[in-house]
Amino acid sequence: MQPVRELVRLLLPVACPCGELDVRWCARCAALLAGPPVRAERAAPRLDRLDGVPPVPVWALTPYTGPVRDVVVHWKDRGRADLDRLLAPAIRRAAARVGPVLASALGGAPVAVVPVPSTGAARRARGREPVAVLARAVTRGLHDAGIGARLVPALARRGAGRDQVGLGARARGRNLAGAVRMTRRGAYALGESSVCILVDDVLTTGATLAAVERALEHAGHDVLGATVLAATPPPAHETEPGADPAPDACGATEQNLKV
Repeated sequence: MQPVRELVRLLLPVACPCGELDVRWCARCAALLAGPPVRAERAAPRLDRLDGVPPVPVWALTPYTGPVRDVVVHWKDRGRADLDRLLAPAIRRAAARVGPVLASALGGAPVAVVPVPSTGAARRARGREPVAVLARAVTRGLHDAGIGARLVPALARRGAGRDQVGLGARARGRNLAGAVRMTRRGAYALGESSVCILVDDVLTTGATLAAVERALEHAGHDVLGATVLAATPPPAHETEPGADPAPDACGATEQNLKV
Protein backbone atom coordinates (compact mmCIF):
# COMPACT_ATOMS: atom_id res chain seq x y z
CA MET A 1 0.00 0.00 0.00
CA GLN A 2 2.91 2.40 0.55
CA PRO A 3 3.55 2.92 -3.23
CA VAL A 4 -0.17 3.64 -3.69
CA ARG A 5 -0.14 6.27 -0.95
CA GLU A 6 2.96 7.87 -2.42
CA LEU A 7 1.35 8.01 -5.87
CA VAL A 8 -1.81 9.59 -4.43
CA ARG A 9 0.30 12.23 -2.68
CA LEU A 10 2.06 13.04 -5.94
CA LEU A 11 -1.24 13.42 -7.78
CA LEU A 12 -3.15 15.06 -4.93
CA PRO A 13 -0.56 16.72 -2.67
CA VAL A 14 -1.57 17.35 0.93
CA ALA A 15 -0.49 20.54 2.65
CA CYS A 16 -1.39 22.69 5.61
CA PRO A 17 -2.85 26.06 4.53
CA CYS A 18 0.32 27.71 5.85
CA GLY A 19 2.30 25.78 3.22
CA GLU A 20 3.82 22.91 5.20
CA LEU A 21 3.68 19.81 3.04
CA ASP A 22 2.45 16.29 3.76
CA VAL A 23 0.11 17.28 6.62
CA ARG A 24 -3.49 18.50 6.50
CA TRP A 25 -2.61 20.95 9.25
CA CYS A 26 0.68 21.45 11.01
CA ALA A 27 1.38 21.46 14.73
CA ARG A 28 2.04 25.21 14.69
CA CYS A 29 -1.36 26.06 13.19
CA ALA A 30 -3.13 23.65 15.54
CA ALA A 31 -1.38 25.24 18.52
CA LEU A 32 -2.70 28.69 17.53
CA LEU A 33 -6.23 27.36 18.11
CA ALA A 34 -5.49 25.53 21.36
CA GLY A 35 -5.35 28.43 23.82
CA PRO A 36 -8.13 29.76 26.04
CA PRO A 37 -10.76 32.00 24.44
CA VAL A 38 -10.46 35.71 25.14
CA ARG A 39 -12.89 38.62 25.05
CA ALA A 40 -12.62 40.48 21.74
CA GLU A 41 -15.56 42.89 21.43
CA ARG A 42 -13.59 46.05 22.29
CA ALA A 43 -11.84 45.92 18.92
CA ALA A 44 -15.12 45.76 16.98
CA PRO A 45 -16.48 49.32 16.65
CA ARG A 46 -19.75 48.32 14.98
CA LEU A 47 -20.80 46.34 18.06
CA ASP A 48 -21.21 49.62 19.96
CA ARG A 49 -25.00 50.07 20.17
CA LEU A 50 -24.79 53.78 21.10
CA ASP A 51 -27.80 53.33 23.41
CA GLY A 52 -25.99 52.86 26.71
CA VAL A 53 -26.13 49.05 26.55
CA PRO A 54 -22.64 47.47 26.51
CA PRO A 55 -21.61 45.60 23.36
CA VAL A 56 -22.45 41.93 23.37
CA PRO A 57 -19.52 39.89 24.78
CA VAL A 58 -17.57 38.01 22.12
CA TRP A 59 -15.09 35.22 22.83
CA ALA A 60 -12.44 34.44 20.22
CA LEU A 61 -9.90 31.63 20.12
CA THR A 62 -7.12 33.59 18.44
CA PRO A 63 -6.29 36.75 16.44
CA TYR A 64 -7.21 36.66 12.77
CA THR A 65 -3.69 37.01 11.44
CA GLY A 66 -1.01 35.07 9.55
CA PRO A 67 -1.51 31.29 9.49
CA VAL A 68 -4.93 31.52 11.14
CA ARG A 69 -6.19 33.69 8.29
CA ASP A 70 -4.82 31.14 5.82
CA VAL A 71 -6.58 28.29 7.61
CA VAL A 72 -9.94 30.09 7.68
CA VAL A 73 -9.75 31.18 4.03
CA HIS A 74 -8.89 27.66 2.86
CA TRP A 75 -11.63 26.20 5.05
CA LYS A 76 -14.36 28.56 3.87
CA ASP A 77 -13.53 29.37 0.27
CA ARG A 78 -11.01 26.88 -1.08
CA GLY A 79 -12.80 23.61 -0.55
CA ARG A 80 -10.91 22.48 2.55
CA ALA A 81 -13.87 20.92 4.36
CA ASP A 82 -11.38 18.50 5.93
CA LEU A 83 -10.35 21.39 8.20
CA ASP A 84 -13.67 20.87 10.02
CA ARG A 85 -11.74 18.26 12.01
CA LEU A 86 -9.32 20.92 13.23
CA LEU A 87 -11.68 23.84 13.77
CA ALA A 88 -14.75 22.14 15.22
CA PRO A 89 -12.90 20.50 18.16
CA ALA A 90 -11.09 23.79 18.85
CA ILE A 91 -14.26 25.84 19.16
CA ARG A 92 -15.96 23.06 21.11
CA ARG A 93 -13.18 23.24 23.71
CA ALA A 94 -13.52 27.03 23.79
CA ALA A 95 -17.28 26.84 24.36
CA ALA A 96 -16.75 24.40 27.22
CA ARG A 97 -14.29 26.81 28.83
CA VAL A 98 -16.71 29.74 28.49
CA GLY A 99 -19.56 27.55 29.76
CA PRO A 100 -19.16 28.24 33.52
CA VAL A 101 -19.32 32.01 32.89
CA LEU A 102 -22.48 31.64 30.84
CA ALA A 103 -24.02 29.19 33.31
CA SER A 104 -23.78 31.76 36.11
CA ALA A 105 -25.81 34.20 34.03
CA LEU A 106 -28.29 31.60 32.77
CA GLY A 107 -29.16 30.31 36.22
CA GLY A 108 -30.08 26.90 34.87
CA ALA A 109 -32.08 28.21 31.90
CA PRO A 110 -31.46 26.69 28.45
CA VAL A 111 -29.73 28.58 25.67
CA ALA A 112 -30.22 28.62 21.90
CA VAL A 113 -27.08 28.48 19.76
CA VAL A 114 -27.74 30.60 16.67
CA PRO A 115 -25.29 30.53 13.74
CA VAL A 116 -24.77 33.72 11.75
CA PRO A 117 -26.33 33.10 8.30
CA SER A 118 -24.36 33.30 5.06
CA THR A 119 -25.60 35.01 1.93
CA GLY A 120 -27.30 32.77 -0.59
CA ALA A 121 -24.51 33.43 -3.09
CA ALA A 122 -21.81 32.41 -0.60
CA ARG A 123 -23.71 29.27 0.34
CA ARG A 124 -24.11 28.24 -3.29
CA ALA A 125 -20.44 28.95 -4.08
CA ARG A 126 -19.22 26.93 -1.10
CA GLY A 127 -21.80 24.18 -1.39
CA ARG A 128 -22.34 24.26 2.37
CA GLU A 129 -22.63 26.45 5.49
CA PRO A 130 -19.24 26.39 7.25
CA VAL A 131 -20.51 28.34 10.26
CA ALA A 132 -23.11 25.60 10.87
CA VAL A 133 -20.20 23.25 11.59
CA LEU A 134 -18.93 25.64 14.25
CA ALA A 135 -22.40 26.10 15.74
CA ARG A 136 -22.85 22.35 16.17
CA ALA A 137 -19.48 22.19 17.91
CA VAL A 138 -20.35 25.11 20.21
CA THR A 139 -23.61 23.37 21.14
CA ARG A 140 -21.65 20.24 22.09
CA GLY A 141 -19.14 22.31 24.04
CA LEU A 142 -21.90 23.95 26.08
CA HIS A 143 -23.35 20.49 26.75
CA ASP A 144 -19.88 19.48 27.98
CA ALA A 145 -20.11 22.36 30.46
CA GLY A 146 -23.50 21.18 31.72
CA ILE A 147 -25.59 23.79 29.89
CA GLY A 148 -28.86 22.86 28.19
CA ALA A 149 -27.99 24.13 24.72
CA ARG A 150 -29.79 23.51 21.44
CA LEU A 151 -28.81 24.47 17.93
CA VAL A 152 -31.34 26.78 16.26
CA PRO A 153 -30.55 28.02 12.71
CA ALA A 154 -33.10 30.78 13.19
CA LEU A 155 -31.96 33.43 10.72
CA ALA A 156 -31.50 34.04 7.01
CA ARG A 157 -30.15 36.84 4.85
CA ARG A 158 -32.60 38.90 2.79
CA GLY A 159 -32.10 39.33 -0.93
CA ALA A 160 -28.86 38.86 -2.82
CA GLY A 161 -26.59 40.85 -0.49
CA ARG A 162 -22.88 40.86 -1.22
CA ASP A 163 -20.38 39.03 0.92
CA GLN A 164 -18.71 41.04 3.69
CA VAL A 165 -15.17 40.12 2.68
CA GLY A 166 -13.20 43.19 1.59
CA LEU A 167 -15.73 45.73 2.88
CA GLY A 168 -14.79 48.46 5.35
CA ALA A 169 -16.62 49.15 8.59
CA ARG A 170 -19.19 51.59 7.18
CA ALA A 171 -19.73 49.54 4.04
CA ARG A 172 -20.35 46.45 6.14
CA GLY A 173 -22.97 48.31 8.15
CA ARG A 174 -24.75 49.53 5.00
CA ASN A 175 -24.55 46.09 3.41
CA LEU A 176 -26.25 44.51 6.41
CA ALA A 177 -28.88 47.16 7.11
CA GLY A 178 -32.13 45.20 7.32
CA ALA A 179 -30.46 42.20 5.68
CA VAL A 180 -31.03 39.65 8.44
CA ARG A 181 -34.47 38.18 9.08
CA MET A 182 -36.01 35.53 11.27
CA THR A 183 -37.17 32.45 9.40
CA ARG A 184 -40.60 30.95 10.06
CA ARG A 185 -38.97 27.74 11.30
CA GLY A 186 -36.57 29.73 13.47
CA ALA A 187 -39.39 31.75 15.03
CA TYR A 188 -41.21 28.53 15.90
CA ALA A 189 -38.09 26.90 17.36
CA LEU A 190 -37.17 29.91 19.51
CA GLY A 191 -40.70 30.47 20.78
CA GLU A 192 -41.76 33.77 22.34
CA SER A 193 -38.53 34.44 24.20
CA SER A 194 -35.17 32.68 24.25
CA VAL A 195 -31.65 33.44 25.41
CA CYS A 196 -29.22 33.06 22.52
CA ILE A 197 -25.52 32.56 21.90
CA LEU A 198 -24.30 33.62 18.45
CA VAL A 199 -21.64 31.77 16.46
CA ASP A 200 -19.57 33.10 13.57
CA ASP A 201 -16.19 32.39 12.04
CA VAL A 202 -14.44 35.77 12.27
CA LEU A 203 -15.13 39.01 14.16
CA THR A 204 -14.03 41.99 12.06
CA THR A 205 -15.95 45.25 12.60
CA GLY A 206 -18.84 43.63 14.46
CA ALA A 207 -21.39 44.73 11.84
CA THR A 208 -22.57 41.19 11.17
CA LEU A 209 -23.05 40.26 14.83
CA ALA A 210 -24.79 43.60 15.45
CA ALA A 211 -27.27 42.92 12.63
CA VAL A 212 -27.98 39.44 13.98
CA GLU A 213 -28.39 40.79 17.50
CA ARG A 214 -30.91 43.38 16.30
CA ALA A 215 -32.91 40.78 14.37
CA LEU A 216 -33.19 38.54 17.43
CA GLU A 217 -33.98 41.40 19.80
CA HIS A 218 -36.73 42.70 17.51
CA ALA A 219 -38.29 39.23 17.70
CA GLY A 220 -38.22 39.30 21.52
CA HIS A 221 -35.08 37.29 22.24
CA ASP A 222 -31.97 38.11 24.28
CA VAL A 223 -28.39 37.70 23.08
CA LEU A 224 -26.10 36.61 25.89
CA GLY A 225 -22.85 36.56 23.92
CA ALA A 226 -21.06 35.25 20.85
CA THR A 227 -18.25 32.84 20.06
CA VAL A 228 -15.97 33.11 17.02
CA LEU A 229 -12.90 31.31 15.77
CA ALA A 230 -10.81 34.44 15.39
CA ALA A 231 -10.98 38.21 15.75
CA THR A 232 -9.24 40.95 13.82
CA PRO A 233 -6.67 42.50 16.19
CA PRO A 234 -7.26 46.04 17.44
CA PRO A 235 -5.29 48.92 15.93
CA ALA A 236 -1.69 49.08 17.13
CA HIS A 237 -2.28 52.19 19.25
CA GLU A 238 -4.74 50.25 21.42
CA THR A 239 -2.08 47.78 22.47
CA GLU A 240 0.79 50.20 23.06
CA PRO A 241 2.30 50.51 26.56
CA GLY A 242 -0.04 52.47 28.80
CA ALA A 243 -3.20 51.29 27.06
CA ASP A 244 -5.87 49.44 29.01
CA PRO A 245 -4.97 45.79 29.43
CA ALA A 246 -6.77 43.26 27.29
CA PRO A 247 -9.49 41.23 29.03
CA ASP A 248 -8.40 38.02 30.70
CA ALA A 249 -9.20 34.69 29.10
CA CYS A 250 -12.92 34.04 29.47
CA GLY A 251 -12.95 37.38 31.30
CA ALA A 252 -16.58 38.08 32.16
CA THR A 253 -18.96 38.03 35.06
CA GLU A 254 -22.71 37.88 35.29
CA GLN A 255 -22.68 41.66 35.74
CA ASN A 256 -20.94 42.45 32.44
CA LEU A 257 -22.75 39.85 30.38
CA LYS A 258 -25.57 41.37 28.38
CA VAL A 259 -28.74 39.49 29.30
